This record gives sequence, C-alpha cells and structure tokens, in this order.
Amino acid sequence: MTKVLVGCEFTQVVTKAFREQGHEAYSCDILPTEGNPNWHIEGNVLDILNEKWDLAVFHPPCTYLAVSGNRWMKNNPKREALREEAVEFFMVLANCRIHKMAIENPVGIMSTRWRKPDQYIQPYEFGHPETKKTGLWLKNLSPLEPTKVVPGREQRIFRMPPSENRSQERSRTYEGIAKAMSIQWG
Repeated sequence: MTKVLVGCEFTQVVTKAFREQGHEAYSCDILPTEGNPNWHIEGNVLDILNEKWDLAVFHPPCTYLAVSGNRWMKNNPKREALREEAVEFFMVLANCRIHKMAIENPVGIMSTRWRKPDQYIQPYEFGHPETKKTGLWLKNLSPLEPTKVVPGREQRIFRMPPSENRSQERSRTYEGIAKAMSIQWG
C-alpha cells in the first residue's frame, strides 16, 4: 500500500481515487475538505512535507502562476510580489524529498521560470468533453496515458462567469484524470 499526499486539494477528488485503489491517501489544504475529514489534513502542506510519503500529487494555487493572469500583473507591484510568493511555494514543492511526485498546474510561468512540464494533458483524453490544458511536472513517475479520448471540446472552465467561489470551481480535478493518476501511479 502506497502512502499518498495530495497537496492543495480540498475536494478530495484525487484522494478518493487513490483510496478506491486501496492506497492510504490524504488530502491537505488550508481549506476544510468537502470530503471525509478523516482523510484530510487542514493546514499548510509545507508543514508536513518531511513526513513519510511514498507519493505526492500537488495542485499549487494557479492564480499567480497561470499565464491567463499575466495582464493583471503588469505594473502592479502587489500582484508581482504575490506571483513571486507563488513561484517560491511551487519550487519548495518541486524540491521536496518525496521520491515520487507530480505537480499539476495550467499553462503558466513555471515553464520559463523553472522548466517545461513533462507533459500536458486535457480532460477530453480522460473521458470529459472539455478543454483545460494542464501541465504535469513529474519526478520518478511516467507520463499519464490517455484512458478515454472523447469528442467535444467545450471550454467550460475558461467561460465560467465571475463568482465568489470561481477559483475553487476552476481548480477541481476531473474524475477521469484522478482515476488515471491513481491507477497508473499508485
């Protein structure tokens, strides 16, 4: 049984997928979980990186990392400072000592600030008729193989209207991708 840390995940979509495959998986987020609190560590993921984990899947917040936010950064020192904090957080995750690891994030500045992702995936490759190009930076893991390529290329996430919880809704992992992670990496 693999002990899995799913960092920056309040939904437990990925955590549940790993648990369904028989792994000891826990989500960790500063937000309370929508799932089972017995499998959730509410707090800063950086505080538990040095515990014994066999595998980690990290979803660092993309607000200041995604290229879609570039227009809000220019000539805005406060947002530029927040971007630097986000880059630093990403790099702490990338450099942690967990042997097997994936960091997930949309197309963003880490491709130039650090390195290009090992692969890009799309929801439509895993059974969801939508687009949301997402990079995976991998450490001792194989690239995900598509499980069910489906037609349809709706941009539902991109077109979401403004709302109080828009960023949380946009950050949800698709169940098909979570299942592929748990089967292929677990």
